[in-house]
Amino acid sequence: MNMPKRYSEMTPHELREEIGALKEQAVKAEQLGIVNEFDVLMRKMAMARAYMTDINKFHIGETYELVEEPGVLFKITYFNGVFAWGYKENDNEEIGIPISLLQEK
Repeated sequence: MNMPKRYSEMTPHELREEIGALKEQAVKAEQLGIVNEFDVLMRKMAMARAYMTDINKFHIGETYELVEEPGVLFKITYFNGVFAWGYKENDNEEIGIPISLLQEK
């Protein structure tokens, strides 16, 4: 059985193709009103983009605005793969966010 490649194993070209395919599927899901599938596809796109994002543009201890939540700030405490872990402003629950969802400075 042929297993699909993990995003971490894909080339930038393959990631761009995957993002394009996911975008097409997301448009169809949105048109059909399948909200859950749309949300899953948007998350998959964020994950694929995270593997194309330069992690060196982000720094532990720094605060960044969240792309999907304008005005909401996120302070990074550490990285694990392509995830930045930390806290949203005025929140004490530690969460992990794909680095592609952080606004570059």
